Order: sequence, then C-alpha cells, then structure tokens
Amino acid sequence: MEVNAVIERALLLLALTALSGVTSALSPPTAPAGGGRIVVANRADGTLSILDTRTDAVVDTIVMPSGPTPEPMYVWHTAGRVFVGDRAGHCVVAFRAADMQFLGAVPTAQGVFHMSADLAGRQLWVVGDTENALSVVDPRALTEITRIPLPADLVALGGKPHDVAVGEHFAYVSMVDVGSTVDVVVQYSKHTFAEVGRVRVGDDPHVALPRRGDSLYVASQGAGMVFALDARSLAYRGEIPVPGAHGTSSNFDGPIFYTTNLPGGGADGLVAIDTRTMRVLGAADTPFSTPHNIAATERARKIYVTHSGATADRVSIYETSARNPVPRYLGEVTVGLNPFGLAFVPE
Repeated sequence: MEVNAVIERALLLLALTALSGVTSALSPPTAPAGGGRIVVANRADGTLSILDTRTDAVVDTIVMPSGPTPEPMYVWHTAGRVFVGDRAGHCVVAFRAADMQFLGAVPTAQGVFHMSADLAGRQLWVVGDTENALSVVDPRALTEITRIPLPADLVALGGKPHDVAVGEHFAYVSMVDVGSTVDVVVQYSKHTFAEVGRVRVGDDPHVALPRRGDSLYVASQGAGMVFALDARSLAYRGEIPVPGAHGTSSNFDGPIFYTTNLPGGGADGLVAIDTRTMRVLGAADTPFSTPHNIAATERARKIYVTHSGATADRVSIYETSARNPVPRYLGEVTVGLNPFGLAFVPE
C-alpha cells in the first residue's frame, strides 16, 4: 500500500472519528508529562488504547490508519517510533513515539503476527505466517530490507512461523505445528539472513531475550515448561516447569523473567521466574481468563497483561519491587475489543 493512499485513509478516519468522539492517529495523546505509556493493540475493533502508566487510565484511543478494516496484532517500540503490525493490511504501521503521530506504513509478508527489534533499532523482524516468510524492516527508513522464506522442510511438515526475538547478532523464530508435541526454534544471522541453527523444543513455543545475558528463553505452552538455551549455540541450559507457559516479557531488563499461564483460567496467571536460580519465585492470579501478552515498565515496576478473546476488553495491572518481584495485583482497565499485543513506551 502506498503511503499516499494510507494518508488519504487516515484523513478520512480523522473526519469520521471526530464525530464519534474517538481520537484519530493524527492527534497527540493527552497523557501528562513524565512516566510512560502502554500502547495496546485491540485486534477486534482496529484501534489502539493508550494508557498512562502513572494513572493507569486510557488517555487516548487511536484508529489504525492502515485500511478500512485494520487488524492490529502486536506492538513494538524502537528507534523513537512505535510499530503496530496490521494483519489484515499486510503491513506494519509506524507512529512517532513522542506523540503517536502517524508516519507511514511498510508492506510486509502476509499474515502479520509477532514482531521484534534489536536494541540498536536497526532491524525490526516481522512474522508473516500466511506467506511463511519473515520481513526485516528498517525502523528508521521505513523500508523492507529483505524478505526471508521459512525453511522448506519445516513448512512441508505443516510448520508456521509464530514468534520472534532479535538480539545483537541473531534472530530466533519459533515454528509451530511442526509436530504433535515438539516444535522448532530457528536461528538466523542478522548479517546474512541465513539460517545458522535450529533446536527442537516443546509444543507452541514463544521466545524471549534479556537485555543483558546470553540465554534465550522459550515458553512452551504445550510442554508446560520454560526452556533456557544458550543464545549462540542453542545448547540446552535448563528448564523451569510452568503450566500453560505462553506470553513472554521480551527484551526484559533484569534477572526476573515473566510469563503467563494462558489456559489456566486466571489461576497463577502471571508467573515470575528467577533466571539466576532457574526456579519459579511465585505467581499472581489474574482476575480474567486468557492472560495473554505482557508489557513491563522500566525495571518491571509495573506489569500489564492483555486478556484476549473476541469479546474481551480488559488489561490487568500488577506491581513489583526489587525485594519482591512476584507480581501483586493492582487493578484493571477497560480497553478495546480483543486486546492482543502491547508495549511500554517511555517518555
């Protein structure tokens, strides 16, 4: 989709949403200075909810400007910009982080799902599970650097790309539906974009990298386990039993890794793992079922969890401290329909 066409649609949405009371993507959010914001992608109604992390209130609602029926999936903050994947529009949409002004859209592989960027903000990797390909996007130039087809042998077995994590030298992509109980994580070079390794893991894996350290964490819902792997060699380092392990605190800062127990109905829905001792420290019950994805503020002092589903509309909120990293439930906030991915945007 050309940028001019996207802008025309955005202007049309501006006029329509002015009548309905919903703020358009071309208006800055009204969050007060300080703190930060949580950007939530509402998959079912094509909007973004902007939360102020000091008050935990919705301070803005943005209509996605990428088409007549957008389907926002996941959110990532990098290079001073906020990126939102639009599954229906086959693109990632860029906003300026300071005020959420629409900057443009980058066409990607079809079937946009998870995405991840490196800490330097040079590459944003976007999963396209319909096309069985990965789009590597330049976050600053807003162009697609390359498009990588997934391994033919895994695709022939029914495999689909799902989650992705990007480090300094490598990107890691989880392939689901490869087998009945075992799936695969594929390792790619960020420099040549070639496959350089793969490892078999539990069913339905999600991947996460710490900001510091040399381990890759794989949350396997089917296995009820979080696996720790050497980020370079993919050698097995250990495992931590976590029933229904699903959502991950990607690019987490510090020794505590958080994951969600998605199928558990809310019991022990948000789990804290000490990566130094490789053990579960504790868990918080969530007030709603299907705790899905996680976003944490700096040093994970507050944690936000989407509860997904066709008619779901809640994000639950937790606090932690250095002394007690086990989450404590604070409250909830109503957002748009089917809140899916989310990200913290510091100010």
